[in-house]
Amino acid sequence: MRILVVGAGAVGGYFGGRLLHAARDITFLVRPARRDLLTRQGLVIKSPHGNIACQAPPTVLASELSNPFDAVLLSCKAYDLDSAMDSFAPAVGDKTLIVPLLNGMQHLDRLDARFGKEHVLGGVCLISAKLDEVGTIHHLNDVHQISFGPRQLDQKERVDELAKATVGAGFDAVPSDSIILEMWEKWVFLATLAGMTCLTRSSVGDIVSAGGVDLTESLLEECRAIAKNSGWTVRPEFMARAHAVLTANGSPMMASMLGDLERGGPTEAEHILGDLLRRRGSEEKPDRSLLRLAHVAISAYAHRLARQSGNGK
Repeated sequence: MRILVVGAGAVGGYFGGRLLHAARDITFLVRPARRDLLTRQGLVIKSPHGNIACQAPPTVLASELSNPFDAVLLSCKAYDLDSAMDSFAPAVGDKTLIVPLLNGMQHLDRLDARFGKEHVLGGVCLISAKLDEVGTIHHLNDVHQISFGPRQLDQKERVDELAKATVGAGFDAVPSDSIILEMWEKWVFLATLAGMTCLTRSSVGDIVSAGGVDLTESLLEECRAIAKNSGWTVRPEFMARAHAVLTANGSPMMASMLGDLERGGPTEAEHILGDLLRRRGSEEKPDRSLLRLAHVAISAYAHRLARQSGNGK
């Protein structure tokens, strides 16, 4: 199976690198600067599960794409989705599967509209990784999992083929028949994490130390209720795990959105918080919504930065 990995950053580079190291047919779709770096020093991964280095990994530029791939692994940020779709469009043929690892749900509608629902799977990624200043990928914990699954029956056979290609690739690859529920569950967790850590500009452990556990619990319940209102009942065992992680004393965990916010860069606030807020039932009271407060706080900060930038300040 020929797999195109869109980008070779922290997430795409990690999973694509593991697949390449396991001798799978992998090509990275990258920009010229990243290609030059990969050509010079290879794709380097530092991980608790073992370090790897792939010398001169196969790469392609968007202008060079001409033939379709069997699968496209997509792990960009939501705000880069439009440009990413433009770049990999020539790689999508009649039988191509797109495996999006973005957070939330809105990206599925955009991918469906561009390529057709028959090409787009559901997908979830669980990993903490970052790209350092010299291009090395650092895996920061012991979790490295992707889940993917069909959204319609005629995708099942091709999903099975993709699952075979990921077996033994050095990370946890989990085919799922309940992938949309898993996407909703991760969305509930991530919206709570991003909402609380961005509101407070602090880690989970700092929020606990400040006496904010009850606020975290309220936001988690608000997000769970929105999922239920949308037809997806989050499983009790997931809620228990999410609660434990989100209220862990001393935890340094923070949402990547907080890092984006503090750097003054674009964030996924609309995709993660805004879209979830729009799916809230009409019976909810906006003035009591922590989700709305988090969304307004991040949006206001982004507007202030944009205004200051426009004024040259």
